[in-house]
Amino acid sequence: MATAVTTRQQQQRAAELNVIARKQRSLWKDALTRLLRNKAAIAGMIVILFVAFVAIFAEIRLDAIGLHFRLAPYDPVADQNTPKALMEPIWTQAFGSKYTDPVMGSDQLGRDILSRLMFGSRISLIVGFVPVAIVFVIGGTVGMLAGYLGGWVDNSLMRFTDIIYAFPDLLFVIIIVATLRGTAFGDILGGLLLIFVGIAIVGWVGLARLVRGQVLSLKHREFIEAARCIGATPTRIMLKHLFPNVLAPVIVSVAFAIPGAMLTEATLSFLGVGIRPPTPTWGAMINEGFVVFSSTPWPVLLPALCISIVLLAFTFVGDGLRDALDPRMKL
Repeated sequence: MATAVTTRQQQQRAAELNVIARKQRSLWKDALTRLLRNKAAIAGMIVILFVAFVAIFAEIRLDAIGLHFRLAPYDPVADQNTPKALMEPIWTQAFGSKYTDPVMGSDQLGRDILSRLMFGSRISLIVGFVPVAIVFVIGGTVGMLAGYLGGWVDNSLMRFTDIIYAFPDLLFVIIIVATLRGTAFGDILGGLLLIFVGIAIVGWVGLARLVRGQVLSLKHREFIEAARCIGATPTRIMLKHLFPNVLAPVIVSVAFAIPGAMLTEATLSFLGVGIRPPTPTWGAMINEGFVVFSSTPWPVLLPALCISIVLLAFTFVGDGLRDALDPRMKL
């Protein structure tokens, strides 16, 4: 009996030593492990990386070293072949028929749809990431200041946030873009900068309220009080102690904001107030394709399918991040 007790104690002691010796994983490593186990999130990341690869290498020039590489088979604007206008995609052709190009058909001007989709992915990704980065800076700053400082600063910033929040997002963006479209500012980068500003103006309010709520729940915790006791400045407390602890829900919010920005750009281009032609965008391609929709639906269906796939991929990644960054989730 004594031997059994001693053996059990030795096993418990060995288990305790094993736990102590085992390298502890941080929250971020645990989150990465959970994210990599989410098959839908992995599939979404693969789609996003593929679209990013296509956008980067659709046409890349490095004249300094004499490198010119184009993934797209044709120029999306200049290469117009009127005799081959409105050609059907290759998979609609009869089996055994001689068919070479264009693979995904052509539009009403004879331009290759595949090339235009590749170049259009650039605009979608740029509009997805750049305005959201601006939203991250503005919303994070406003929410952090309002939550930590409190008092009249909190009241002023939150009342201003409520005013912006009261406007319908898409309608507000359309008004901004349509009003400034004919100005010198609206001509910068073919109207791309104006879309950045329009999306950023209406997109930061949700993130600001999220960050403020997180800061309010953390600023009276023990580790914040300890930082104040050792003389940490408010700026250091906000950047070094509060910001890392509110980052997890912010990352999830940003992941879901990216497809929203992409859809807003596609909507603006479809309505004719987005990127100035002839720059190819998926929304503009749908707009142009509706003119010939009765003849062939592919100029509308193909860019609409690209938008749907990319938005769904970002949604899968956002869901995966939300589950991965939840500390209550089990490995």
